[in-house]
Amino acid sequence: MHIPAFLRPGDTIGLVCTARKIERASLEPAIEAIKKRGFLVKIGASVGASFHQFAGDDAYRRKDLQNMMDDKDVQAILVCRGGYGTIRIIDDIYYGRFLQKPKWIIGYSDVTALHSHLNQVMGIATLHATMPVNFKENTPEAIQSLFDGIEGRELKYGLPPHKLNRMGQANGTLIGGNLSILYSLLGTKTVLNTARKILFIEDLDEYLYHIDRMMVSLKRAGKLQNLAALIVGGMTQMHDNEVPFGKTVEEIVLEHVAEYNYPVCFGFPSGHVLGNRAIRLGVNAHLEITENQVSFLQ
Repeated sequence: MHIPAFLRPGDTIGLVCTARKIERASLEPAIEAIKKRGFLVKIGASVGASFHQFAGDDAYRRKDLQNMMDDKDVQAILVCRGGYGTIRIIDDIYYGRFLQKPKWIIGYSDVTALHSHLNQVMGIATLHATMPVNFKENTPEAIQSLFDGIEGRELKYGLPPHKLNRMGQANGTLIGGNLSILYSLLGTKTVLNTARKILFIEDLDEYLYHIDRMMVSLKRAGKLQNLAALIVGGMTQMHDNEVPFGKTVEEIVLEHVAEYNYPVCFGFPSGHVLGNRAIRLGVNAHLEITENQVSFLQ
């Protein structure tokens, strides 16, 4: 796995929208925060563009991402928001120039499609972190972790125990992201090889039976059986039906990995949570789960 060069003050961060549209004005807190860290900002054409729910049609968003990936003056690309749409353009990108000098691709949620494509198909590490749409509500720790991630500092997190955690420790390449997106990648060339990897999953606004269906599918596809460990991040705003499913989201996940012996961590502060901590995908991580705490280090 190739790790892009870390950023220094004076480098340029490009802002693009690969999925849902966003107004330029709502990004001002993020732009200000980036500039205060000593970076330059380049705004992509997709920022402020509109085509139904998207930030421009597929060709428009693809061209903007392509331009940023090929731009020699841009050292990292921060996707402004998630939603839906990144998966529609990843196969039409030309990665040749990008592979000659990879740069950090940053985001989460729908950006999981791009993370997985770069990690699995291209062998390039990426950064799963908060996005400009969230900066105004994010905790200081979330935003600091993004800059720690692209500037090359350790990502070291200590978490309180969770009653459903499975004890143990693991070392391995960290992969994953949004569960719904990972589920949608099954059967494609972008599906992740999870063997001996630490898999991270998170999701937002899903019904409990949807979570169960996705976990069943990952298991049937052999994506859960040989993990080094499983990290479960924010499972935010989950829904139930009028007739209850009968399990919490954590119990659903645990049921589908019950026959395996690797460590499992719940409540990791990454994903659709205000304290969204940055993690490097495609990079080795160390996870240790004890009765008293959870330790994560990259």
